[in-house]
Parts: sequence; C-alpha cells; structure tokens
Amino acid sequence: MKHDTKKLEPIPRPLVIIAWIMVLGLMAPMLDSTMINIAMHQLSNQFHTDLATVQWTVTGFILAMGAAAPFSSWLVAHFSGKKVYFWAEIGFGFASLLAGISWNIESLIIFRLIQGFTGGLIMPVMFTLLVDAVGGDKMGRIMAIIGVPMTLGPMLGPIIGGIIVEYATWRFIFFLNVPVIAIAAFLLIRKVPETTPKNKQLSFDFIGVTLLIVMSTTVVYGIVQASNVGTFNNSKTLIFISIGLVALVGYILYANKQPEKVVMPLRLFTHRNFSGSMIGIFLSGFVTSGPMLLLPLFFQSIRGDSVIVAAMALIPQSIGMLISRGAIGKMIDLWGARWVTIIGVGVTLVGTIPFIYFNKSSDYWLIAVVIFIRGIGGAAIKSATQVDAYVGIQKSDSATASLSSNIFQQIGSGFATAVLATIVTSYNTIHHVTSLSGLTTAFQRGFLWSAILVVLILIPAFMLTNRVQTK
Repeated sequence: MKHDTKKLEPIPRPLVIIAWIMVLGLMAPMLDSTMINIAMHQLSNQFHTDLATVQWTVTGFILAMGAAAPFSSWLVAHFSGKKVYFWAEIGFGFASLLAGISWNIESLIIFRLIQGFTGGLIMPVMFTLLVDAVGGDKMGRIMAIIGVPMTLGPMLGPIIGGIIVEYATWRFIFFLNVPVIAIAAFLLIRKVPETTPKNKQLSFDFIGVTLLIVMSTTVVYGIVQASNVGTFNNSKTLIFISIGLVALVGYILYANKQPEKVVMPLRLFTHRNFSGSMIGIFLSGFVTSGPMLLLPLFFQSIRGDSVIVAAMALIPQSIGMLISRGAIGKMIDLWGARWVTIIGVGVTLVGTIPFIYFNKSSDYWLIAVVIFIRGIGGAAIKSATQVDAYVGIQKSDSATASLSSNIFQQIGSGFATAVLATIVTSYNTIHHVTSLSGLTTAFQRGFLWSAILVVLILIPAFMLTNRVQTK
C-alpha cells in the first residue's frame, strides 16, 4: 500500500480562531465535570447528608447531559446555531453561579441538573457549527484543537478541584466557571459569524426526542446502579436497561415510519463509516472513561497516594494526548480514520497491558512512561472515531450526526465505567478481599479486561474511512 501524497490545504486563520473560541466555551463544562468528584466528602459534611445522596450531583449531571442531546439538532435546525451555543453557554454560567450559592443538597442537585442540560447542548452544537464551517474533510486537524478541553479537563480538573477543596471552599468550583463563560460568550459575539437556521419549518419531533431521552437516561442510570453495587445482576439495573432497550426498539420502529421527520434519521446508518464511527465511539469508553475510573483509585488504594498526587500522576497521559493531537489530526485527514484507529488500538494496548502487572512497588517513572504512551493511543482512537461520523454526510445532516455521536459517547462512557468498576468490585466481593495483594489483583483484573475490550475496536475500525491507496 502507499500513502496519498497530496498536500493538505491549510485551514484559514479565521476558522482556527472560531475553533479556539469554541474550545474556551467547552472548557468550563469539561473542568466542572471532573472537579466536582474531588468535593464529595466536603459536600457530605457541609450539607450533613450521606455520600449516596451527594452522588446525585454527579449522576444527575450525567443524566441531564444525555437528555439534552436530542434537543440539539432541532434547536440548530430551527434557530441560529450561534445563538443556541451562546444561550447554552449563558445558561451553564448562570446555573454555575446558582450552584455556588446552593443552600442545601436538594438545591445543588437541581442546579446541577440545569448545568448538565445546558452543558449537554454545548458539545453537539459546537461540532455542528465547526463541521458546517470547515467541512468533514478537515475535521481531523480541527479535532486537534477542540480536543484540548477534552484533554485538559480530566488532567486539570482533579488538581484544581483538590486545591480548591484543600485551601478554600467547594463553592469556588462553580464560581470559577462564571468568568470563563463570560469571556467565551463575549468572544463568540465578536468573532463568530452569524449562522442561519438549517430548516425553520422542521417540526419538533416530540415522540422521537422522548424515546431517545428515555433510552439514554434509563440505560445510563441502570449502568450507574451496576457500578454502585458491583454487579449487573441487580433489579434496578435490569429494569432500567430493559426500559431503555424497549425505548430503543420503539424508536427504530417509529423512525422507519417517519424517516423524514424523525430527530435522528436511520438513513445515516446506511453510511458504513458512520455506523463504524458510532460503534467505535461507544467502545472507546474502554479507552477513556473506564480506565479513568481505575487509574486514580489504583494510585490512592494500592500505592497510598493522596488525591492531588493521584491526579498529578495522570498528567503524563494528558501530555501524551496533547502533544500527539496535531500529528494525529493530519494523519486522519491524509490516511482516513481506519488506519489511525488501528494504530491507536496497538499503542493503547502498549499503554494498558503493563498495568496488569503493576503493583505498589512499581517504579513511578515506568508507570509515567506507560501512561504517556496510553495518552497517545487514546487520542488517536477518540479523534479518529469521532471525526469519521462527519465524513461523507450531507451538510444538512451535521446536527443529527453530532446528536448521534453524543448519545453513543454518553452511553459508552457509562457502560465502560460500570463494566470495569463491576469487575473490580465483584472480584473483591467473591474473594472476600481484605489484603493489599488481593486488592491489587482486583485492579489488575480490571486492567486486563480493559485491554481485552479495547481490541474489540478493531472490528468497527475496518468500517471507517480509508484514504490509503493500495496496489
């Protein structure tokens, strides 16, 4: 085989500026979603309630984000995409301010729901605006830019959150969002050109949106319950996942009868690369979200590190993702997503398999190198699978492609997190683990399954775009 030697056309500077403004707008939700995890115990003490109740500040946020996604494509079709993005930003900033002045746990949960809903609109609308502006063939390099908050959020969020909790109050976790949102909104008004509605005559698909919300929220909630109790074989998980599957079947039947009116048309899945992209996005949770649950716990529970040290130990992964994104973006635009995903799977395995053997006495420098490699592989898989959703589709379908990508990512992240958490928890329960060596084995088992499940991404990888010429 040989690589296509054509040169990539440079992306115009105004479009790069627009991408960076969008990145700034995404930073607040990405940081907020990771900082709050550090404050669980402080919130429990502040409001004199148990951790199970406080956990709803996280669970509610995730469910609200999933519920918001189906609204995004209709809003962009009916209103200016720029205005939708602007008001979603303002809504998130206002909800952050209210969350910061919450007077009890119930009010905080309510404001977190509003945060989740407005934050859930920001990402799909951002993707829609960027695809319309630059085209699907340049999204690889644009992903190198918009991937910054997705990388910095998991890296900086726990560190900033830990510092805030240690030296100030949890309220500043939310107050910090307000100036970031204000700057992003101001730049959006000044620098981003107006956009026109895609189809103002499009009626709101109440049935389709309802079915998608029921599907995404019940499945995610059921999965969260599985991770909490350590097994998928519990009544809440089985009931809620069953409801989600019934809603999915109902949506498929409804979409077949209303192909032109439905919020997420099934015709998109007739594109081989789009279907491969959705499967890949779902499975990529075993590269990102799932291991991101295990890694901090590994450093704290096995190696005895503090919360801040555990967060800092993950920095090499984020550095690997950051420094590789530019090259990965160019590779996607030149070679297509298929080969970048395949290479990414190989690199991710190199950065995951050693954790099957790491323990309390493993050298920090060796762990740092492996985590750095893991970051490069994760960036390749995540970027390639997301970008390919927009290749070959009509511009009018960009909003629905963003919606689909967002839903599959939300459910995939929750599923991967629950699976790996359940593997570790069930091992501890079955073997009545009380020693450090037993706990270490449980985590090693989790990383083993993470590596096995990452290999599954090779299946949808061969459905993705291939721009490499063969002889």
